Amino acid sequence: MKKLLYLLLVLSLTLAACGAPTTDSAPSGDTGGAPAADLPEYCGDPAQLADQVLLYTWVEYIDPELKDRFEQECGVQVIETNFDSNETLLATLQAGGGGYDVIVPSDYMVQIMVDEGMLMELDFSLMPNTQNMVAESVYQYFDPEQKYTVPYFFGTSGFAVDTNVIAEPVASWAMMFEPDPEWCGKISMLDDQRETLGAALMYLGYSINSTDPAQLEEAKQLLIAQAECVLAYDSQTNDDLIISGETVLGHMWTGDALLAGWPDAGGRDGIVYVIPAEGCTIWQDNMAIPVGASSPYTAHIFINFLNQPEVAAQNAEWVGYGTPNEAAKEFIDPEILADESVYPPDDVMARLQWIEDVGDALELYDRIWTEFKAAIGSGN
Repeated sequence: MKKLLYLLLVLSLTLAACGAPTTDSAPSGDTGGAPAADLPEYCGDPAQLADQVLLYTWVEYIDPELKDRFEQECGVQVIETNFDSNETLLATLQAGGGGYDVIVPSDYMVQIMVDEGMLMELDFSLMPNTQNMVAESVYQYFDPEQKYTVPYFFGTSGFAVDTNVIAEPVASWAMMFEPDPEWCGKISMLDDQRETLGAALMYLGYSINSTDPAQLEEAKQLLIAQAECVLAYDSQTNDDLIISGETVLGHMWTGDALLAGWPDAGGRDGIVYVIPAEGCTIWQDNMAIPVGASSPYTAHIFINFLNQPEVAAQNAEWVGYGTPNEAAKEFIDPEILADESVYPPDDVMARLQWIEDVGDALELYDRIWTEFKAAIGSGN
């Protein structure tokens, strides 16, 4: 798919800004592993850098080598903490926890956080590498003026199949919701309210953002019927389950599924990723700085560092997701760029749906999900 650079992003946002964000106070002159005079230009002003930056993100969502490199080159230690869902991220911030500097919310959660005043407006003059983003990844519905976020990765939420067991997978959610008896007990689903209800809704022919109580009740009943064949509802180790052979079908995010099929990345031959004909979720995760961040200046510098083309490329190859950084593609393996599971063509994109904020209907989703979990006897 042809992608266009939004070369005017930095200029337009800088001119629109009322002023620079609050930056960190000078951290007692300590710039960690590198003397101030030796810091690369992209490390920013040593006098404003903190000794550490607090990152709150998904599991296995940044190449550890890049965290080490940022510490070695800029003298800032990256302290990483993980969450397992957007709802966990939201609850943590609502409770006032963390003092995190950089968070990684998905599209619809950005919309919720902006509405609640939880995200800081960014100073794009501190992040010149963000001009590398493709047009499709910016000015999205969740951040229409591109004030609060920087695109991080995008992907889809289909399912993985172990073709060593299921030789001829079908590109349909029927494999998950009407499984062959031989696969019963060897299926995993994401432990994610919107993703899992969304998969059921799409199989039934409904919108992933349906607010119709009858449709959501039907989706709940479908999930309850499926549950007897589900080994685990898991968003963190579902790739490990299919690699070990405990499951043969797994509802998964793109990168987890693809890495599960790459032996060089600890996976196993024969595991493939399927985007169902009925469609599936398309999502974009984004870097943002929460209001109340401990070190907002250092957070900006870290985000800019991750968007250097060669750094973004290394990160994308490590996590297995699509990068919105057009300049990074020069450094990415051409075979990965040609993989339609990672970079879907236009006809596949047309079948995909974004999860959106459903407003007051979120209470309905919460109730349906709680009833589903109670019905299957799971506290997960």
